[in-house]
Amino acid sequence: MAWFKKTRKPIEPQTDKSSRVPEGLWVKCPSCGQVIYNKELTINLQVCPKCAHHFRMNAADRLAMLFDNGQWTEHDADLRSTDPLSFTDTKPYRDRLRASIAATGRNDAVVSATGLIDGLPAVVAAMEYGFIGGSMGVVVGEKITRAIETGITQRAPVIVVCCSGGARMMEGTLSLMQMAKVSAALGRLDRAGLPYLSIMTDPTTGGVTASFAMLGDLHIAEPKALIGFAGPRVIEQTIRQKLPDGFQRAEFLLEKGMIDFIVDRREMKAAVARSLRIMMGLPPSAPPVPSTHATDA
Repeated sequence: MAWFKKTRKPIEPQTDKSSRVPEGLWVKCPSCGQVIYNKELTINLQVCPKCAHHFRMNAADRLAMLFDNGQWTEHDADLRSTDPLSFTDTKPYRDRLRASIAATGRNDAVVSATGLIDGLPAVVAAMEYGFIGGSMGVVVGEKITRAIETGITQRAPVIVVCCSGGARMMEGTLSLMQMAKVSAALGRLDRAGLPYLSIMTDPTTGGVTASFAMLGDLHIAEPKALIGFAGPRVIEQTIRQKLPDGFQRAEFLLEKGMIDFIVDRREMKAAVARSLRIMMGLPPSAPPVPSTHATDA
């Protein structure tokens, strides 16, 4: 008799996607495991509110963080590599370039811009790690050199926000030449009596560290940033010794006198503005004027 049997129906897939939680709303901190709402992380400048782990930022966010009102004028945005060596490894370099341009919306791994920092005219070049690991090729060297020359012309300080895996092997010696090219431009900036600030973020390695990242009048690093020439694994395999804890991290370099100080990203703009005013012999900026509007009794 079938009257007492329950008819089992297969579970139908949910077609109404409006009730599903959209992907990308939450991020798990790799340091403390805290689950963070993405919008909260953005407001907090990509810093974990629980443990202060510094996530990586793109170049545009770096510029918005430093410049007054998040406004700047970009320069040399149209420069892009021509693949001078017609290089191919696991895939053609031209394909890597196209993929990086599509992913980042940038033509290469640095964005150079002018604007105001606490009311002071400044030139900032921010490196884009999402573009082939922020590697330094011909275009990166040319854009940073032009940024330095703009600083000399406009009598403005220059800041480079470093975030790079080093020289771009796909451009060979032409990439390595940028180390000398940018260093020579910094020599001209120094002779002009203008400050150069190097802000080192995670990671700052290879030919970038071996040149302009370590040539600043002032070296500022973000907490726990990896800073060095060869990576720790390469060094351990070469010397066959265990490296000290925290080796090549910002705190280790501060202890050894390689950098001047470490600044939390949320305090970076204030630290940069204060440093520029001191280096340029200017008075400190006035504190914000308190509101004078009437309040309810």
